[in-house]
Amino acid sequence: MKKGLFILATALVVVISGCGNTANNGNEASNTPNNAASSMNHSEMEHENMTSEVPEGLKEEANPEYKVGDQVVITEGHMPGMKGAAATIVGAYDTNVYAVSYTPTTGGDPVTNHKWVIQQELEDAEDQLYVPGSEVVLDVDHMPSMKGAAATVDTGEQTTVYMIDYTPTTGGEPVRNHKWVTGDELKAK
Repeated sequence: MKKGLFILATALVVVISGCGNTANNGNEASNTPNNAASSMNHSEMEHENMTSEVPEGLKEEANPEYKVGDQVVITEGHMPGMKGAAATIVGAYDTNVYAVSYTPTTGGDPVTNHKWVIQQELEDAEDQLYVPGSEVVLDVDHMPSMKGAAATVDTGEQTTVYMIDYTPTTGGEPVRNHKWVTGDELKAK
Protein backbone atom coordinates (compact mmCIF):
# COMPACT_ATOMS: atom_id res chain seq x y z
CA MET A 1 0.00 0.00 0.00
CA LYS A 2 2.78 2.45 0.95
CA LYS A 3 4.67 1.59 -2.22
CA GLY A 4 1.54 2.28 -4.31
CA LEU A 5 0.98 5.64 -2.61
CA PHE A 6 4.63 6.55 -3.13
CA ILE A 7 4.38 5.76 -6.87
CA LEU A 8 1.12 7.70 -7.15
CA ALA A 9 2.60 10.72 -5.31
CA THR A 10 5.73 10.64 -7.46
CA ALA A 11 3.66 10.49 -10.66
CA LEU A 12 1.54 13.41 -9.45
CA VAL A 13 4.66 15.51 -8.75
CA VAL A 14 6.02 14.75 -12.23
CA VAL A 15 2.71 15.70 -13.88
CA ILE A 16 2.37 18.91 -11.88
CA SER A 17 5.95 20.03 -12.49
CA GLY A 18 5.61 19.22 -16.20
CA CYS A 19 2.49 21.38 -16.42
CA GLY A 20 4.24 24.24 -14.67
CA ASN A 21 7.08 24.21 -17.15
CA THR A 22 4.94 24.17 -20.26
CA ALA A 23 2.37 26.68 -19.09
CA ASN A 24 4.81 29.45 -18.34
CA ASN A 25 7.71 29.19 -20.80
CA GLY A 26 9.39 32.07 -18.95
CA ASN A 27 6.42 34.23 -19.81
CA GLU A 28 5.18 36.41 -16.98
CA ALA A 29 1.88 37.13 -18.70
CA SER A 30 0.83 33.50 -18.99
CA ASN A 31 -0.59 33.71 -15.47
CA THR A 32 -3.38 35.93 -16.70
CA PRO A 33 -6.71 34.23 -17.36
CA ASN A 34 -7.57 32.90 -20.81
CA ASN A 35 -4.01 33.04 -22.17
CA ALA A 36 -2.63 30.03 -24.01
CA ALA A 37 0.97 28.93 -23.51
CA SER A 38 2.17 30.76 -26.62
CA SER A 39 0.22 33.89 -25.88
CA MET A 40 1.99 37.05 -24.94
CA ASN A 41 5.46 35.52 -25.26
CA HIS A 42 7.20 38.45 -26.87
CA SER A 43 10.72 37.19 -26.20
CA GLU A 44 11.40 37.52 -29.94
CA MET A 45 10.07 41.07 -30.13
CA GLU A 46 12.14 43.24 -32.45
CA HIS A 47 13.19 45.95 -29.97
CA GLU A 48 16.30 46.87 -31.89
CA ASN A 49 14.03 47.94 -34.75
CA MET A 50 11.74 50.06 -32.58
CA THR A 51 11.83 53.73 -33.44
CA SER A 52 9.86 56.67 -32.21
CA GLU A 53 8.11 56.79 -35.60
CA VAL A 54 4.42 56.02 -35.47
CA PRO A 55 2.14 54.76 -38.23
CA GLU A 56 0.65 57.29 -40.60
CA GLY A 57 -2.68 58.63 -39.39
CA LEU A 58 -2.07 57.92 -35.70
CA LYS A 59 -3.27 60.88 -33.62
CA GLU A 60 -1.75 62.05 -30.36
CA GLU A 61 -4.13 61.85 -27.39
CA ALA A 62 -5.09 65.41 -26.39
CA ASN A 63 -5.53 64.66 -22.68
CA PRO A 64 -3.92 61.31 -21.77
CA GLU A 65 -3.93 59.88 -18.27
CA TYR A 66 -0.12 59.69 -18.51
CA LYS A 67 1.70 62.49 -20.30
CA VAL A 68 4.99 62.34 -22.22
CA GLY A 69 7.80 62.28 -19.66
CA ASP A 70 5.68 60.79 -16.84
CA GLN A 71 7.32 58.04 -14.80
CA VAL A 72 5.17 54.90 -14.43
CA VAL A 73 5.41 51.24 -13.43
CA ILE A 74 4.37 48.52 -15.88
CA THR A 75 1.78 46.23 -14.27
CA GLU A 76 1.54 43.64 -17.08
CA GLY A 77 4.28 41.50 -18.56
CA HIS A 78 4.06 41.24 -22.33
CA MET A 79 7.56 39.79 -22.17
CA PRO A 80 10.09 38.70 -19.53
CA GLY A 81 11.38 41.59 -17.43
CA MET A 82 8.52 43.91 -18.28
CA LYS A 83 6.13 43.45 -15.34
CA GLY A 84 7.15 45.70 -12.46
CA ALA A 85 9.66 47.68 -14.54
CA ALA A 86 9.90 51.44 -14.20
CA ALA A 87 9.08 53.19 -17.46
CA THR A 88 8.91 56.63 -19.03
CA ILE A 89 6.06 57.66 -21.31
CA VAL A 90 7.39 58.54 -24.78
CA GLY A 91 4.06 59.01 -26.57
CA ALA A 92 0.31 58.77 -26.00
CA TYR A 93 -2.09 58.11 -28.88
CA ASP A 94 -5.83 57.79 -29.40
CA THR A 95 -6.72 54.73 -31.48
CA ASN A 96 -8.35 51.31 -31.59
CA VAL A 97 -6.21 48.63 -30.02
CA TYR A 98 -6.42 44.87 -30.55
CA ALA A 99 -5.26 41.59 -29.12
CA VAL A 100 -4.88 39.23 -32.09
CA SER A 101 -4.09 35.59 -32.83
CA TYR A 102 -2.10 34.71 -35.93
CA THR A 103 0.20 32.16 -37.50
CA PRO A 104 3.63 33.56 -38.44
CA THR A 105 4.15 33.95 -42.19
CA THR A 106 7.06 31.51 -42.05
CA GLY A 107 4.92 28.89 -40.31
CA GLY A 108 5.41 27.53 -36.85
CA ASP A 109 3.21 27.64 -33.80
CA PRO A 110 0.29 30.05 -33.80
CA VAL A 111 0.62 33.11 -31.59
CA THR A 112 -2.47 33.71 -29.49
CA ASN A 113 -3.67 36.85 -27.77
CA HIS A 114 -0.77 39.02 -28.97
CA LYS A 115 -1.02 42.43 -27.33
CA TRP A 116 -1.08 45.00 -28.90
CA VAL A 117 -1.70 45.89 -32.50
CA ILE A 118 -3.34 49.21 -33.30
CA GLN A 119 -5.78 50.17 -36.06
CA GLN A 120 -3.03 51.82 -38.11
CA GLU A 121 -1.02 48.55 -38.09
CA LEU A 122 -3.69 46.62 -39.99
CA GLU A 123 -3.63 46.34 -43.79
CA ASP A 124 -6.37 48.36 -45.47
CA ALA A 125 -7.92 49.11 -42.08
CA GLU A 126 -11.25 50.84 -42.07
CA ASP A 127 -12.09 53.41 -39.42
CA GLN A 128 -14.51 51.29 -37.40
CA LEU A 129 -13.54 49.13 -34.43
CA TYR A 130 -13.17 45.50 -35.49
CA VAL A 131 -15.12 43.08 -33.29
CA PRO A 132 -13.78 39.79 -31.89
CA GLY A 133 -13.65 37.19 -34.64
CA SER A 134 -12.92 39.71 -37.40
CA GLU A 135 -10.27 38.60 -39.90
CA VAL A 136 -7.49 41.14 -40.52
CA VAL A 137 -4.00 41.22 -42.06
CA LEU A 138 -1.13 42.57 -39.96
CA ASP A 139 0.99 45.37 -41.41
CA VAL A 140 3.56 45.57 -38.63
CA ASP A 141 6.70 43.70 -37.65
CA HIS A 142 6.75 43.79 -33.85
CA MET A 143 7.89 40.16 -34.04
CA PRO A 144 9.54 38.05 -36.75
CA SER A 145 7.15 36.79 -39.45
CA MET A 146 4.30 38.99 -38.23
CA LYS A 147 4.04 41.41 -41.16
CA GLY A 148 1.56 40.13 -43.72
CA ALA A 149 0.14 37.44 -41.44
CA ALA A 150 -3.59 36.77 -41.44
CA ALA A 151 -4.95 37.33 -37.95
CA THR A 152 -8.15 37.03 -35.96
CA VAL A 153 -9.19 39.80 -33.57
CA ASP A 154 -9.48 38.43 -30.03
CA THR A 155 -10.41 41.73 -28.37
CA GLY A 156 -10.69 45.32 -29.51
CA GLU A 157 -11.33 48.65 -27.86
CA GLN A 158 -10.94 52.35 -28.48
CA THR A 159 -8.46 53.71 -25.94
CA THR A 160 -5.17 55.47 -25.39
CA VAL A 161 -2.04 53.51 -26.22
CA TYR A 162 1.38 54.45 -24.96
CA MET A 163 4.89 54.13 -26.31
CA ILE A 164 7.36 53.66 -23.44
CA ASP A 165 11.03 53.37 -22.57
CA TYR A 166 11.93 50.94 -19.80
CA THR A 167 14.73 48.85 -18.34
CA PRO A 168 13.81 45.17 -17.91
CA THR A 169 13.66 43.92 -14.32
CA THR A 170 15.72 40.93 -15.52
CA GLY A 171 18.62 43.21 -16.46
CA GLY A 172 19.98 43.90 -19.88
CA GLU A 173 19.82 46.87 -22.17
CA PRO A 174 17.10 49.50 -21.78
CA VAL A 175 14.19 49.10 -24.20
CA ARG A 176 13.39 52.21 -26.20
CA ASN A 177 10.09 53.05 -27.91
CA HIS A 178 8.24 49.88 -26.91
CA LYS A 179 4.94 49.77 -28.78
CA TRP A 180 2.31 49.42 -27.20
CA VAL A 181 0.87 49.39 -23.68
CA THR A 182 -2.54 50.55 -22.53
CA GLY A 183 -3.34 52.75 -19.54
CA ASP A 184 -4.68 49.82 -17.51
CA GLU A 185 -1.24 48.18 -17.82
CA LEU A 186 0.44 51.12 -16.10
CA LYS A 187 0.36 52.79 -12.71
CA ALA A 188 1.81 56.08 -11.54
CA LYS A 189 5.21 55.80 -9.93
